[in-house]
Amino acid sequence: QVRLVESGGGSVQTGGSLRLSCVVSGSRFRPYAMGWHRQAPGKQRELVASITPGGSTYYVDSVKGRFTISRDNAKNTMYLQMNSLKFEDTAVYYCNVPLGLGGDWGQGTQVTVSS
Repeated sequence: QVRLVESGGGSVQTGGSLRLSCVVSGSRFRPYAMGWHRQAPGKQRELVASITPGGSTYYVDSVKGRFTISRDNAKNTMYLQMNSLKFEDTAVYYCNVPLGLGGDWGQGTQVTVSS
């Protein structure tokens, strides 16, 4: 059974940094693209960043230059380094693998950015 567990969320002031982790148990890691999504109150869930098995990455425009997605295949773990955080980054962040609605999802980790 596939299980995704996120961690690393929390409260931080504007301009601060957080590093999210997603540990994937089961077989759905190495061959698949993975991603981080977020959902803010009253808004639709959006894809923030994704990474292919080969390491190619995608970022939504609002986080380019501030967020970095990475994966450690040996540890079955995906990361999202978030720097220069803004109030509008406040949301619940979810990891997803394989990337897409049909994949598996973690339970989410709350990120709150305040001034």
